[in-house]
Amino acid sequence: RDAACVPETDGNKELVTLKGEKDTLRSSSTRDTGGQLSSAQPQTKPQPSMGEDTNPISVILVSSGSRGNKLLFRYPFQRHQEQQGEHTRKPRSPYALHSTAEGAEDQDGDSRFSDAILATILATKSDMCGKKFELKIDNVRFVGHPTLLQHPLGFQGSKLDPSPKREMPTMILFNLVFALRANADPSVIGCMHTLSRRMAVVLQHEERRCQYLSREAKLMLAIQDEVAAVSDGNGSQSPFHHILPKCKLASDLKEAFDSLCTTGVIHLHINNWLELSFCLPHKIHRLGPDYIPPDAIERSLKAIRPYHALLLLDEEKSLLAQLPVDSSPALVRVVKTTSAMKNLQQLAQDADLALLQVFQLAAHLVYWGKAIVIYPLCENNFYMLSPDANICVFSPQSEQFSQQFPGNSLTSLLSKFSLPTTLSQFKNPLAPPVQEAQLVQMVIWLLQRRLLIQLHTYVCLMVPPCEREPAGAGAARSHDTPATGRPGARSLSAPNALSFGSPTSSDDMTLTSPSMDNSSAELPPGTDSPLNRRMTESLLASLSEHERKAIQNIPAAQNPEDLRMLARLLQYFRGRHHLEEMMYNENMRRSLLLMLIDKFRSVLVLRNHEDPVISVFQSPFV
Repeated sequence: RDAACVPETDGNKELVTLKGEKDTLRSSSTRDTGGQLSSAQPQTKPQPSMGEDTNPISVILVSSGSRGNKLLFRYPFQRHQEQQGEHTRKPRSPYALHSTAEGAEDQDGDSRFSDAILATILATKSDMCGKKFELKIDNVRFVGHPTLLQHPLGFQGSKLDPSPKREMPTMILFNLVFALRANADPSVIGCMHTLSRRMAVVLQHEERRCQYLSREAKLMLAIQDEVAAVSDGNGSQSPFHHILPKCKLASDLKEAFDSLCTTGVIHLHINNWLELSFCLPHKIHRLGPDYIPPDAIERSLKAIRPYHALLLLDEEKSLLAQLPVDSSPALVRVVKTTSAMKNLQQLAQDADLALLQVFQLAAHLVYWGKAIVIYPLCENNFYMLSPDANICVFSPQSEQFSQQFPGNSLTSLLSKFSLPTTLSQFKNPLAPPVQEAQLVQMVIWLLQRRLLIQLHTYVCLMVPPCEREPAGAGAARSHDTPATGRPGARSLSAPNALSFGSPTSSDDMTLTSPSMDNSSAELPPGTDSPLNRRMTESLLASLSEHERKAIQNIPAAQNPEDLRMLARLLQYFRGRHHLEEMMYNENMRRSLLLMLIDKFRSVLVLRNHEDPVISVFQSPFV
């Protein structure tokens, strides 16, 4: 495979040949003396799965002080011993070739580094404190945030402190490090550094308040010395095994490591005082075996518009029970008020909150995997079966669906969405209202489990090419001209309410219709004044001569009002804006918009696909 990836040029023909011979030799070495294929896999080292790529190898706490550099705790601490036991019990074939890859696999992770070596390389100097620490050694990458324990000069015990004669701490700095694979994704490295920095801030605060870190460090070092004296240097049992049940900080670090490897959500109370919450988005936002890249989630959150809606992935009572005691009252109001049939603008009005604050709370819920962004449910929405949906008859989801909706079959309902279908097609005027409400709940249940995807209608202006002009020339010129640069057009970008690190003024989040900014909307309807004609001509100036002639030859263009409305909507007819966005931006009804599209159907083409803002939570390949 490596040989096929290298282009065969004059400079690397020899490299390709050597790689091919090496692969052939390794393939032949997998056969034993009897000519049978051995059960061992080929020479390549198995790549970790998608979930293992995001898991840390270990968590390490080191300190530097008057006793030198010390490794206080590391977890897991049994990896090295287990690997040594497997290595001694594993039979070695006398015909097997010595492979460097196999040796690297035996020494995978940080197990080959002793405690003294890790304490030396991870305990940095004071000048590096307060900065990101990242060190790569072979196939291991260490990420941390060294923190200096600074105490004010002339520090004295408080008058309320029962022990005013407490000694100054002997620890100068500490570093909480996560060991990752060297090829870990940069977003995973950034998240681990963020977690290390947050935990360092909490430990520094508790150290200044009650010398919590110093007490825990003394306990860890005392247990290490005691185990070293009893074991007499034979290394039969790790001292960290004895530290874990006796040290609160060690148990917190173990819980944090286990949470990162399982759910990705961490909830800790350091020293039973300060709460620490963290989530690893790679574990929370997953679609099957793949995870949604955090940068894609951030782009989607920045693209939220007031016409979007929030769909909670958990029940309201369950979600409220998961919130901390001191959670924001505004967040509780949003959770209680939100509905899949209510857009964010209506949600802000019902919850009596500013739209900007609703955007931020919605982004918070989405980032923690408690909600996703959808378009509000209505009878005109197009839904289709997701290509990644599990359609097995006896799947666990089928059983859950049957329990929640007795008398209904999940596979029967999914079969109705094999082709793009609107909810209005399920509407029966003779059915009771209870049946319609149940249909809405079933669609919400399917959307929560990503079994359905929503399709939106996009409009493209496609004029038949002229014989004199090459095909696509006019469209290329119109693509080069941005929508905001054409006369009468407006900026389509919503306020960047979710730009991290740059707060946006609430004055930018106006609730007025964007169409009021367009001067053509203020013209009296039904009149063909010179001002109207000049405005229409200026709006059509972005088109080529061939496109203008093709539009003017349409019978509907003889109506000045229809032509003026078409000219006003030309900025949306490039396949980048769906009908719902046009309706919101221009304050138009769907029937009026569809009527205009039908009148100019000879030059307007409709196509249906997902909204890029929403599809990031439905497809892993966005």
